[in-house]
Amino acid sequence: MLSVTAAQLDAWLAAAAFPLARLLGLFAAAPIFSNRGMPVRVRLAAGLAVGIALLPAMPPMPEVAPNSGIGLAIFGQQIFIGVAVGFMMRLVFAAVDTAGALIGMQMGLSFAIFFDPDAGGQTAVLSDFLSLIATLLFLAVNGHLLMIEVLVRSFEWLPVGAEVVRAQGWGYIARAGATVFATGLLLSLPVLGILLVANISLGVLTRAAPQLNLFAVGFPVTLTAGFIGVLLFMTNFAPVLQSLFERGFDDIGHMLELLAPLPPAVPPR
Repeated sequence: MLSVTAAQLDAWLAAAAFPLARLLGLFAAAPIFSNRGMPVRVRLAAGLAVGIALLPAMPPMPEVAPNSGIGLAIFGQQIFIGVAVGFMMRLVFAAVDTAGALIGMQMGLSFAIFFDPDAGGQTAVLSDFLSLIATLLFLAVNGHLLMIEVLVRSFEWLPVGAEVVRAQGWGYIARAGATVFATGLLLSLPVLGILLVANISLGVLTRAAPQLNLFAVGFPVTLTAGFIGVLLFMTNFAPVLQSLFERGFDDIGHMLELLAPLPPAVPPR
């Protein structure tokens, strides 16, 4: 008769629960996986399926009962680590949304809004368009598979343990969030430069001909210049996004390195 001890049952539960916690945290924050257009049950089922498939590749887990106080603390810490991994890549898409919002505001399309199920609210149409292009490119370069691979490798870079992660990693995430605005501005700068020239030209034209109706002439000119700038901008959009994705994966590795607890100091002999 097959007999299972309580220690064996705790070891099996720990080997399944801790990796699943980090994976479900990733599915809750990473782009593509956290799309609100997908029902929560479907996302949960997909996360469980991927987690079960990855269990044989997981390193050994700590021998801690999941229902103990330490086990619950480790479980919560793994969820936060998974959310942090997904959030770092989410920053790239946030920078693309910021670029679309800046371009749309300068073009006069800030009033054109659309309900975005991913964001859960109304966003600018141009932001949705650029975000859709970024999502398609992310899928084209197998970014969703790379995210899962990075998560699997994160168990080697940041093993599951009872040690508390370092605060430097969370500080790095906060500093990385500030780069969203700088990256979004740099992405939108070519189109903003074209729109600036168009606005200056309209200002000179209005100064030379005061009877000219600025609203009747300026709005179509600004829209036309903006669309021409977006058309030129899209020709080099894919290489720029690929470099941003690569930098996002590099930031994830650096963040995990900063989160890893320091090894215990060896006392001098």
